Amino acid sequence: MEKIFSYGTLQSREIQMQVFNKVLTGTRDQLSGYKLKDLQIEEEFGMTDYFVAVPSENLSDYIKGIVFDISSSDLAKADLFESNSYKRVQITLKSGTIAWIYIENL
Repeated sequence: MEKIFSYGTLQSREIQMQVFNKVLTGTRDQLSGYKLKDLQIEEEFGMTDYFVAVPSENLSDYIKGIVFDISSSDLAKADLFESNSYKRVQITLKSGTIAWIYIENL
């Protein structure tokens, strides 16, 4: 099993059904040393506003989210869902859990 930390759209049951064809269960956690930044992504009908995790110079900054247990094949589906504006990296959450997260792809 893999762990993925979601701070945005992957928390939506509707998006989970679209991407994984099931609803995920997870636990709340947070990621220290990161902050959210506004991001515009061009989609089929124009630009859409999202946000993306970026490292912060202020270690007291943090992002709240949910960590989900998913299979390797579900992780591959998440990779396909996320745009090229994001990249997947491994991080350690406040709880000590090691998980994947999508951050800004510079």
